[in-house]
Amino acid sequence: MNIKGSVVLVTGANRGLGEAFTKALLVAGAAKVYGGARHPESITVPGVVPVQLDVTSADDIATAAAALGDVTIVVNNAGISTGTSALDADAIEQGLREMATNTFGTLAVSQAFAPILAANGGGAIVNVLSVLSWFSMPSTAMYCASKAATWSITNSLRQDLHSQGTLVVGVHCGFLDTDMTAGIEAPKLAPETVVDLALDAVEHGRYEVLADELSTRVRGALSGEVTDLYPGLRSA
Repeated sequence: MNIKGSVVLVTGANRGLGEAFTKALLVAGAAKVYGGARHPESITVPGVVPVQLDVTSADDIATAAAALGDVTIVVNNAGISTGTSALDADAIEQGLREMATNTFGTLAVSQAFAPILAANGGGAIVNVLSVLSWFSMPSTAMYCASKAATWSITNSLRQDLHSQGTLVVGVHCGFLDTDMTAGIEAPKLAPETVVDLALDAVEHGRYEVLADELSTRVRGALSGEVTDLYPGLRSA
């Protein structure tokens, strides 16, 4: 489908990758870009229509779906990371928070807008995932679990919505150069690079984006031994 002339909802649009999506969509000729955020006043990109949308709020989602009947593309970008390991005392509490936003927020928005996309010709859903959909880091175990679950849901949505002509794109990448990773010393991708690849996938009907070499390598390693992904587990 064409980005030009489309009507797009971007969740978590007030900063980082979400803001980069809104800017690129406007440049690409989207007819309208809605920016969803818990605090819509934090949406500052000229031309973006602010929308009150906390993806953990059923009321916010229902209100947005009732008001935005012209949407043809949904970008599920909203997400949080609490930096919680599996053995932290509050792992379950923080894991529930991350699942509520990253996993069930993505699912709830997709459910609410799927009938709207169908009525408008099918359209597309873009789910922002991560290389951590496939690879677990102990220091962020609960975030990794939420992204793995969201990858699984993305695959289910892709099959469920195929018959109505809705393309479901999963976007995977390593660290992005955003405020979420400000304290991490590692190679980082520019958000604009990921956005360009995601929008190109929508235009060409591709199901999955592997935005960097790391994502490509980890994806391929899933067919190997566990120790291929986690060499620290090999016996000395």
